[in-house]
Amino acid sequence: MQMLYIFHRPVALALLAALALPAAAAPDKIWRCGNEYTNQPGDAKARGCKLVEGGNLTVIEGLKPQGGARTAAAASRPGAAAPAARSEAERVDSAEQRARDADARAILEAELRKAEARQAELRQEYQGGEPEPRPEELRHPTLHQQRSAALKEQLARVDADVAALRRELARLAPAPDRK
Repeated sequence: MQMLYIFHRPVALALLAALALPAAAAPDKIWRCGNEYTNQPGDAKARGCKLVEGGNLTVIEGLKPQGGARTAAAASRPGAAAPAARSEAERVDSAEQRARDADARAILEAELRKAEARQAELRQEYQGGEPEPRPEELRHPTLHQQRSAALKEQLARVDADVAALRRELARLAPAPDRK
């Protein structure tokens, strides 16, 4: 019995230490202030935040929005520049922008042609839900069913791609008349 006590004591101490660490590291109370959370009682009371009770809370810090003024953290970093409006040198003239828009339209139109060609191939192979069985699928009907399902998924994906490309082209300014 003495030997059993010796082995259990270190295990029990390790368990107690492991259980005590998260409790010591966790803040006592957390307040919710709209979409933000804080564990600072003074800040929470000043902003009229509500106390979060029960359950565990995990907060992942997101990106800070860039405003016109530099934040204190950005100001303290050496070499950090404040976001500024584009200068005249950085702006693109209208002729260059039209050329970029025309290039974008040409790329989208090429992608649309490729997607429509792929769509036509898949529709021909799918044959309205009854694709022609291959020789190995005649012996194993489940292979035919799996290929039919895969073709249906591919066709749905390509249909969505074609629709998205058409929406994007409609969103762009009309193509210049080529005479």
